[in-house]
Amino acid sequence: MGAVTPAPLTLEELRLVDLFDDIDDGLLGEWLQIAQLECRDAGELIVEQGAALAGVHLLLEGTAQTIKVLGERTEPVGDQHAPTWMGAIGTLTRTPLSVRMVARTECRLALLPADDFLRLALAQPPVHARVMHQVAPVMQRVASIEAGRDRLESLGTMAAGLAHELNNPAAAAKRAAAQMADALDILSASLGSFVDAGVERADAQQLVDLQQEALARKCSLTALGALDAADAEDALADRLDELGVSGGWELAEPLAAAGLDEDWLQRLADHSGPGLDGALRWVAASLTARGLALELQESTARMSSLVGAVKQYTYMDRGSLVEADLHEGLETTLIVLGHKLKQTQIQVVRDYDRSLPPLMMRGSELNQVWTNLLDNAIDALGDTGTITITTGWDGPCVVAQVSDDGDGIPADVLPRIFDSFFTTKDVGSGTGLGLATARQIVVDRHAGSLTVDSEPGATTFRVRLPVSGPA
Repeated sequence: MGAVTPAPLTLEELRLVDLFDDIDDGLLGEWLQIAQLECRDAGELIVEQGAALAGVHLLLEGTAQTIKVLGERTEPVGDQHAPTWMGAIGTLTRTPLSVRMVARTECRLALLPADDFLRLALAQPPVHARVMHQVAPVMQRVASIEAGRDRLESLGTMAAGLAHELNNPAAAAKRAAAQMADALDILSASLGSFVDAGVERADAQQLVDLQQEALARKCSLTALGALDAADAEDALADRLDELGVSGGWELAEPLAAAGLDEDWLQRLADHSGPGLDGALRWVAASLTARGLALELQESTARMSSLVGAVKQYTYMDRGSLVEADLHEGLETTLIVLGHKLKQTQIQVVRDYDRSLPPLMMRGSELNQVWTNLLDNAIDALGDTGTITITTGWDGPCVVAQVSDDGDGIPADVLPRIFDSFFTTKDVGSGTGLGLATARQIVVDRHAGSLTVDSEPGATTFRVRLPVSGPA
């Protein structure tokens, strides 16, 4: 509390606070009698998040900042400017403030103690009505802020995971492109070496045939065992040394990997003559280039697949209401969460009924449901366990189930699992809006149902969707 003694509170100052707009001076005088003046310096705490409210604060002078505490970090929510009132809803409902209040500037306040506030508010309907009138918009604003933060955190998690997934094929493609440039340089230089060596036309044709044979062998060859590959490399390296090829050990590895043997090597030597060294490097560079091309193809295909999964996940360019296969959303959600699954030993079992017809759905919204259910299942299992995804018929509806064999949801928690703002996670790790939002999407947006059964070793979330789709 600031050191300066606050000036006495007057009836005129209270009249400036809109909480008392609809009462006369006589009733307002009762509030003046219970008000306790306080001062706060800039930066000083007014009310801590999660603490029991001492009562309602009237901000008479200055500006107070609203801050959301999220574990080790904080986020500013907004400012309160005098004259106004703070904490009335929490005082009426006997719930702690969901934010921290701090003086942004020097503030002059009046505290209306909780018991006195409740007594006078209930005795004066206009004041009580004024507070209740603000409940809906305040709760909507808080829910909107929390839901927006949840979506941003989910997006950030998804983006980080996709960046990790894309990094591997992107790095492989970058490495292959650099090595491809080296191989192309060798191929270009080989033409000049053949000319300098005086290779005849007929021999040149034979060299081309031997190069094509090497490429064909590489394409048809299965991977050699480590021991066989080492033996083949050693034999070729020895023969290259006998033929006087410089750096033969470098050439032996790609030649052996293509399944080439001493017979092929001898035929190449017979037709290349003094150009053997250049011919060998030409063939080795050709084999390397073919392998690098395949690696580039696989890497870019993987990146394209991930980008395609994101497009399917968000249903980009397909509108909000689409006709789609239920399994498409489940599979793309698994791809999006793949980075998280890779860090565990969790097994995913699919039991799909592929005979299910396409459904009319709000695809991107329904994928939020799958993301929430699967993400919660991963968190529930930790490092090991099994997640089972089942689809099928349930009367006139299609049903999708996400089950895990974790510890289960405690019996005292289960009835509240879909309540807004209810969460069992640590402070800053969850807002309690995930399952509430999921249920809203299924029930309100798709005319379906979302239920849960849980016992140790078996937790199942069940989503029922009408075949006719949402209205």
